[in-house]
Amino acid sequence: MKTDYPKIFEPLTIKRTTIKNRIAMTPMGTNYGETSGEMSNRHMNYYNLRAKGGTGLIILENANVEYPVGSNGTSQIRIDHDSFMPRFYQLVETLHKSGTIVAIQINHAGASASSARTGMETVSSSNIPTKVGGETPRPMTREEIEHTVKKFGDAAKRAQDIGFDAVELHCGHSYLLSQFISPYYNKRTDEFGGSVENRMRFPRMVLEEVRKRVGPFFPIIVRISAEERVPGGNTLEDTLNYLEYIDEFVDMYDVSCGLNPSLQYQIDSNFLPDGWRHYMARAVKDKFGKPVMNAGNYRDPKIVEEILESGDVDIVGMGRGLIADPEWVNKVENGDEAIIRKCISCNVGCAGNRIGVNRPIRCTVNPAVPEGDLYKKLHVNKNCNVVVIGAGTAGLEAACTAAEVGCNVFVLEKNDHVGGLSTFISDLPSKTRMKDFPKYLEERARRLDNLYLFLNTEATVDKIRQFKPDIIVNATGSVPVCPPIKGLRENVADGHVQDIFGMINSVNNGEYPEEKCEGKNVVVVGGGSVGLDVVEYFAPRGAHCTIIDMLPAIGMLADPITKCSMRETFDKYGVKEYVNTALQEVKPDAFTVKTPDGEIIDIPFDYGFNCLGMRSNNPVLDQVKAAFEPEGVTIYPIGDSIRARRIMEGTMDGRGILNVLESNGYLDLDPISAH
Repeated sequence: MKTDYPKIFEPLTIKRTTIKNRIAMTPMGTNYGETSGEMSNRHMNYYNLRAKGGTGLIILENANVEYPVGSNGTSQIRIDHDSFMPRFYQLVETLHKSGTIVAIQINHAGASASSARTGMETVSSSNIPTKVGGETPRPMTREEIEHTVKKFGDAAKRAQDIGFDAVELHCGHSYLLSQFISPYYNKRTDEFGGSVENRMRFPRMVLEEVRKRVGPFFPIIVRISAEERVPGGNTLEDTLNYLEYIDEFVDMYDVSCGLNPSLQYQIDSNFLPDGWRHYMARAVKDKFGKPVMNAGNYRDPKIVEEILESGDVDIVGMGRGLIADPEWVNKVENGDEAIIRKCISCNVGCAGNRIGVNRPIRCTVNPAVPEGDLYKKLHVNKNCNVVVIGAGTAGLEAACTAAEVGCNVFVLEKNDHVGGLSTFISDLPSKTRMKDFPKYLEERARRLDNLYLFLNTEATVDKIRQFKPDIIVNATGSVPVCPPIKGLRENVADGHVQDIFGMINSVNNGEYPEEKCEGKNVVVVGGGSVGLDVVEYFAPRGAHCTIIDMLPAIGMLADPITKCSMRETFDKYGVKEYVNTALQEVKPDAFTVKTPDGEIIDIPFDYGFNCLGMRSNNPVLDQVKAAFEPEGVTIYPIGDSIRARRIMEGTMDGRGILNVLESNGYLDLDPISAH
């Protein structure tokens, strides 16, 4: 083995189980399961890709121990009945072929379930919803508690009989055991509430039953929210105290953070640095002397190695990082980290899809999460020249994909760099991780001998014609919207009001240092992602921020993690919100708006920003269509050039070049479909 990261590839033995390296795939819901609760073939392929990618330990997403009352989500896997054992056995047998150790998280959602989905009232320690606006649960009776204890034991025994190497019990993240442990939720006055000992009684009963059922040598992992980060919730000091009541049953701690109201610390926001939670794991390890696993925005192998070398953490958990690139471990081991497709922590396709709108997970940077890059086994059956206009993330994904199946690809980019809007937005301090995606695409393109990238090159009809195109991909992106509102265009032109491009240029030019932000009135029109980016920059720097939107709420279309983070920022810095409020006029020092009750008022600003969204930008599309469509050349618009959307849709469009190649007779996708 040749690697610059020896600690990552050092084995670790827990009880009688040896994990080949220090990287674990953390349990994450996927919505890939069947509605019956069984694993789907797509589901199994998803895990197998991560095992083949070198991951040392895979912990399957939470499996329901008590159906339907304990259900989490609409297609959660189940382990509450023997009928689910054969499919799990098949999965475990397959993953073991890659040398991967396989665990499963067994769980009961409690009040995090939904009566609309389960058809029955939700239960918990008390009648406290798990989040603002959540439904009110019913406190469990002693008899129900004892019944659920047995269900956990049955599930753990099934896991052992199936061939899983360990089980994980979830005692955090606002699930049932967490709802008893946390004083934020547990308001009981009986033997299961009040003191730490009483609040730990139910979790201790569960762990005692699990240990009794699986015996002394089967590893038990316990996942905890070491810091709950809610008012009145458990602190790290509290956690170190309450773990004393269950430690005798635990072989490894999976040290996490946050509850549902602090979701941005549970599923980390993009601004949190790699490994930011490691101190929590260290505290648990120092007190109890058990191995500790820790997730927390780990992306960079150098930081992973440093954290492992420090001894703060024994196993580094990666969740979204392995959604983004199932080959993360193999690439690190083979010295190929430059081509790692790093997660950018946007939380759009994963948490945004599953938690936000109940879809199967996807990924902004990986357009084939469950399927993998099967297309790379294919090759075009005749010569095909593809010209791509624009080297943003959508354009580069299309270019690389086409080149990887044998097309001759020519990319024309008017700027002196690639990445488009992604590269530009990533200049904001809180968005720096976004740079990783265009870096990866640029390196991927560099390695393809049949892909030619022309920077500082305007795409004209004559220029495109030089490459004798069979397919032209239009990936010219988007620009800020500047609607015909009185005074807006004039004040943008005069510099009194800036759009996001102007704002970032000013940041890069040093025009908004902290001393120039302190005490200034910053007013943003538009409560979408761009407007939130502006507030996110100025509010912590001492500005008095106001945000205005016509919609009933700010950030309505944002993913759940961004919404939680936004709410924390707004509350912390006193950001004023005007919703259902329409912009009427723009003045050099004020926005004139119409409030919900019809009042016309001026909102004065020192720095004003137009963040009313983005629109497609197609400077050459009409000319290209006129010149090439009569000649039978296929024109394929993608990404924001169709309409302003998220990076994820552009990446999907880019990979969609495969369908264009198939429909034009250059490629046969049947082998992929058959798989």
